[in-house]
Amino acid sequence: MSGEDRADWCGVESTAGATIPSDPLQRVIGQEEAVTLARIAAQQRRHLLLVGPPGTGKSMIAQALSLHLLRPTQEIRVVHNPENPERPFVEIKGAEEVGRESQSKEFAEGELIDPKNAPVNVAERLGYRCRNCGAYSSPKERQCIKCQKLKSSEVANNNPFGDLMSGLFEQMNVAGLAGPVGKERVTTTRTRFGKEEVVVFERCGEMIRVLDQEALEKRREWERQSPRKVLVPLDRNPFVLATGSSETELLGDVRHDPYGGHAQLGTQPYDRVVPGAIHEAHEGVLFVDELPHLGHLQRFILTAMQERRFPISGRNPQSAGASVKVDNVPCNFIFVGACNIQDLEQVLSPLRSRICGNGYEVLVNTAMPDTPENRGRLVQFIAQEIVSDGRIPHADRSAIEAIVKEARARASKVDGISNALTLRLRELGGLIRAAGDLAVVEGADLITAKHIAKAVQRSRSAEEQIKERYGSYTKGLGTDISPAQKERSPYYFWNETKDSMFH
Repeated sequence: MSGEDRADWCGVESTAGATIPSDPLQRVIGQEEAVTLARIAAQQRRHLLLVGPPGTGKSMIAQALSLHLLRPTQEIRVVHNPENPERPFVEIKGAEEVGRESQSKEFAEGELIDPKNAPVNVAERLGYRCRNCGAYSSPKERQCIKCQKLKSSEVANNNPFGDLMSGLFEQMNVAGLAGPVGKERVTTTRTRFGKEEVVVFERCGEMIRVLDQEALEKRREWERQSPRKVLVPLDRNPFVLATGSSETELLGDVRHDPYGGHAQLGTQPYDRVVPGAIHEAHEGVLFVDELPHLGHLQRFILTAMQERRFPISGRNPQSAGASVKVDNVPCNFIFVGACNIQDLEQVLSPLRSRICGNGYEVLVNTAMPDTPENRGRLVQFIAQEIVSDGRIPHADRSAIEAIVKEARARASKVDGISNALTLRLRELGGLIRAAGDLAVVEGADLITAKHIAKAVQRSRSAEEQIKERYGSYTKGLGTDISPAQKERSPYYFWNETKDSMFH
């Protein structure tokens, strides 16, 4: 490699010395136009359609775009409608209000204390303290772990058959049939700051929850509110991947209830509402790779993009959720779609029109000029792949040179571009990992050119291996199928034989 070639990584002896940018968009190499438009899309909330072959960084651009957005500021909830339970309300809360409610709810939950710090009579009545020896144990244990007697002496003291009942409870305890000993909660009074107040002690696992007068008032205030459920939380991932989603996954649904939402037996409709990907992407990015594969569901995405709201309803007509509908659920997202060039015509024209009217279409690059600057970017990519994998060592200078050489060869072979470096980086990343695995197996400290050369042979496609071994794919297929299979088995040629049993 010439001196000009070596100048591009400024004396870096291995990828361990390469700088990896903190900005995720700067980690995308060779796609300057797409990265520029992604920055604009994040700032101005525009949509994007990325067109190009697999492995050129489309998914990485979409994910990096989401990291440039502000954190979500709204939480979406669904609230029980007492007048018409099958038409729950939507409630939108801002970040400040959610924070205040969270603090208020924590206060309403009271204080957790160790049972030993509770009044003795309270600890006994809740089942933590043995009345006989004073030892403390879990309320799940009916027998004291110290004296082996029943913690509660009420049965023995008040029943003439106490010994018999005591023995029966002991047997039930051994068999695991008896429930926790003591009461679930104890209400009493205490004097605090010269004023008597009501205080409630509740069992809470191995701890005791204490609710003072103010906490009880807060709890009653919460209980007076209509039941609700958080549909899309405030603290959420702003990047939602919806590739290959079904209609339910994309648009939401209402779960089935075998009891039909009966107030006493079933689950209320509001509690069975499930958000779709379009709702979870509210204030964030909805990314769909292989967009044409969604088929008719593209129309729903178009509607959601236009209205910025989309209802959630039961999608199975035979389900109890079919009669439930939640209107006006927010879904204000940035849409990023991706597809291959040959599939572009299968993207719905109205959807493309919406993207062009409020965003950009980008044809991603498959190669970049072979310049010192771009070779430096390729070194950055190698370092990123090694660090993200986390299981392979760094590459030395000889390995870097071999990978750059392979990137040149692939740009020429696949895209027919000379003096260029390939940007089909997924396959190149696979080559780096294969070489790294070889280095790990050998116990080498660094990936070398020798490992790259072996990895090039191992990373060939199945078609390339068949062609090398048999001369052509057809010959390879012929050797894999015996004459008897060709003549007798319709399995291999069911779509070519007119008189096949499958026709």
